[in-house]
Amino acid sequence: MNSTIFLLALAAFLSTLFGGLVIFKFRKNLHYFFAFAAGSLIAVAFLDLLPESIEIADNIGLSIRYIMIAVVASFFFYSFFEKFFATHELEHSEDEHGHIMGPIGAGSLIIHSFLDGAAIGTAFHISSAMGFIVALAVISHDFTDGINTVTIMLKNKHTKKNALIFLLFDALAPVLGIITTFAIFIPQNILAILLAVFVGEFLYIGASTLLPETKHHPKIGMIISMALGIILITIITSLIA
Repeated sequence: MNSTIFLLALAAFLSTLFGGLVIFKFRKNLHYFFAFAAGSLIAVAFLDLLPESIEIADNIGLSIRYIMIAVVASFFFYSFFEKFFATHELEHSEDEHGHIMGPIGAGSLIIHSFLDGAAIGTAFHISSAMGFIVALAVISHDFTDGINTVTIMLKNKHTKKNALIFLLFDALAPVLGIITTFAIFIPQNILAILLAVFVGEFLYIGASTLLPETKHHPKIGMIISMALGIILITIITSLIA
């Protein structure tokens, strides 16, 4: 790994870490971050993950129908999964451990960050210029990944310590993704389906888990915060379109 890739990997790590730490600084206004995270997750799903999944599928001749089935199946699975554990949680209301959807949601963001790192490494195998452009885009939205990771953990009643642990893993994920591309190749058909699975989950987390948390707060502030999340991701994805 040359010095340029190393510096970009370090930048991705710091961007994610800083995004997550911002949450602790403004914890009293966490509902704004919930709305921001919801907007950015939904935008990432539609403007980043889904188009990339469809593009990969189209390039390898994989039916788009399989991509859409994966999205719907993922949304259904996480809906069913959360309802099951939500019932379980009501039956054990004194359990001090956080809701299971916290680690599940944050864990998927870690996997997504890992794939972002893999994208950087793969692009560098094609050309240094392409690798640098992809890296800039990833670093830009790693900040929101850090916000989303901590937000999901705190929203699901996990401790600050647990949120920091997942934030650290999320910050390390793109670095590991870059390193992995020099040793392991991910088949394109598997990558396309994985991205589609993340689309379904991110849509569920954004629309069904985070947005309901904002309904008891001032509507204008929530709309603005959500719009900022959407606008930020829109700008980033437009730069690399």
